[in-house]
Amino acid sequence: MKKCFKCQQEKPLSEFYKHPMMGDGHLNKCKECTKKDVRKNRRQNISHYRSYDRERGNRQTNEYRKDYRQRFPKKTKARRKVAYHVMKGDLTAKPCEVCGADKTVAHHDDYDKPLDVRWLCQTHHAEWHKQNGEGKNGI
Repeated sequence: MKKCFKCQQEKPLSEFYKHPMMGDGHLNKCKECTKKDVRKNRRQNISHYRSYDRERGNRQTNEYRKDYRQRFPKKTKARRKVAYHVMKGDLTAKPCEVCGADKTVAHHDDYDKPLDVRWLCQTHHAEWHKQNGEGKNGI
């Protein structure tokens, strides 16, 4: 058991994040108080964090993108074709076929059939590739 210095409640050690520099190996602030502080900090500095998040999402250099397009022309062509048809309205994103999540990505089982896609959330998409590899005609 340990007492949180913020909320003054005594809680089991499992309610505190691990921290190797602390005497008992855990923070002195419970997980709930830590989460509240993190949310408050983000709200107070939202412009900084939004800018950081935007920058973090675009870390690939132009050279990397060009090299990727040259190494995987079928993938690139299939992705662009899907994006074009989604933009036109011919193709509509659907919920994840595994869990029903609304935020999905188009998955190609076969890159030679660019408009034959399955809609999967990012988690199930990564899981599919972990189990099945790149898919048919990935290069």
